[in-house]
Amino acid sequence: MKKRPGDERERVIIRKRKRLLFSVVIILLSLFLSGCFLGHSAWWKEEVLLHDGQTIIVDRAQTHGGRAEIGQDPIAEHIVSFTVPGTHNRIKWSSGFDVNDDRLVLLALDIVNGVPYIITSPAGCTAYNKWGRPNPPYVFFKYIGKVWQRIPPAEYPSLIAEANVVIGFSNHEKRLQKYSQAVPAADIKSINAEAKNPHVLFHRVFTKYPLPVTGDTNVGCEEMVTNGKGTWLSIDWFSSEPSYEACLKVCSEQWFSKEYCPCDRLLNIKTQGGK
Repeated sequence: MKKRPGDERERVIIRKRKRLLFSVVIILLSLFLSGCFLGHSAWWKEEVLLHDGQTIIVDRAQTHGGRAEIGQDPIAEHIVSFTVPGTHNRIKWSSGFDVNDDRLVLLALDIVNGVPYIITSPAGCTAYNKWGRPNPPYVFFKYIGKVWQRIPPAEYPSLIAEANVVIGFSNHEKRLQKYSQAVPAADIKSINAEAKNPHVLFHRVFTKYPLPVTGDTNVGCEEMVTNGKGTWLSIDWFSSEPSYEACLKVCSEQWFSKEYCPCDRLLNIKTQGGK
């Protein structure tokens, strides 16, 4: 019995669909096993002690995934949510990866005169440069008009003097998830005190004074500039060039537009006799 052309075409289509389905399954399985499959893979609650002695319950969750080297398990996004006492206002703050790598580590969350504030610190040298190389290395936020807005250090209430959330939560993730209820405020303080490195004391007890420029903290990170497309380069790439024209050539070769090219700024510094 002769096979009809239509039957053969139908069998080819079925085989292609099966191969496509198999490929999709393999990709999804690979993503899941590599930790890149998005979803809140960890969550817990913390009892956060405010400056006035009140406590609030804060929900924290994080998604694993994003860029990483072999053997690492990076955090794609960290989310914090809480309710302002005496209201039904549920507020969320999050930090994660973007093209310019702006990760922030949460250090404290407090409410002063009904207004929420957050203090954070850049995570790594790229983030430190992205946030403008602050020293002391803090980035402050105030909840204004239903959005978090960055504020200068002078506008941050001095009543908020120390960390009141678990810092370096990635190191304590499994431990935190074992709590059947919110992690008590006393435990939070105890966990944070386990970090014995004196160079990270500024994470726990906040300072208004600049830190020494050493390699032990973010303020020792080399200056870097971005092209706005995810590429970050040391300022030495440009400042070491013998002329303004040579500097512009580096910008062109590395896809730095006029907006991001640092050559004009470097020229002004040289003209004014700066470093």
